[in-house]
Amino acid sequence: MHSEDGEAYRDDPRWAVAERVADAARRRFPADVLAVAVHGPLAHGDDDGGGDGEVGLLVVTYRPGGRPAATRRVDGVLVDLTVAAADDYLQRARALTPLWPLTADRYVTTRALHDPTGWLRTLRDEHLGRLARARPAEFSAAARQAWYRGSAAHARALRLAEWYETDQALLMLGEARLAAATVSGLLSRTYFRDPGDAVRRTGLAGADMTEVGTVLAKQAEELAARGRPVDGTVDDLLDG
Repeated sequence: MHSEDGEAYRDDPRWAVAERVADAARRRFPADVLAVAVHGPLAHGDDDGGGDGEVGLLVVTYRPGGRPAATRRVDGVLVDLTVAAADDYLQRARALTPLWPLTADRYVTTRALHDPTGWLRTLRDEHLGRLARARPAEFSAAARQAWYRGSAAHARALRLAEWYETDQALLMLGEARLAAATVSGLLSRTYFRDPGDAVRRTGLAGADMTEVGTVLAKQAEELAARGRPVDGTVDDLLDG
């Protein structure tokens, strides 16, 4: 884990790999790299140092035209690397999408490996500022979109269970749980560290088919009360 002065303990393989990647990126693209940071457990400072967890690593560049995200196992450590232009990533941080509860943490909680201009502070401020300006209707609209995903997954899980396709039914039930947790996060303006955290904190981690259906039904009622009913007419559909 990182100490308060930013130096890594030598016995933590994840920090060691993260710093190696950061150093390599700065050497390869010395004029392009604006900031490098970790997000996820390492950023929160509560990783166990066992080396078996994923490292979420962000490389921010000055210029647009980034590359797709890449994932590799480096010295036994799984590294999920995102390379993004600064302006593009700030635009993402300002977006309020149905997946906001699962993405916000990477904008708010980061630990710098290289940030000479304080750009990560700008990233956090931009995201929090967007949330402060967001109207309740924006969260409700995003929640409704997430609810549709959960409802569809739940209906599919029910049908698969009727067909005795147990494994597939469980997979779809997992999707329904996560979508319902995302709806809860949007309705309460709560973000989560990862999908596991989302279903745990909303009490959906062990929810069965009936319980998930009950949660979705209650969420539909709340959305209707907020002026975002999940059901509508053909005209409603065409009007958006």
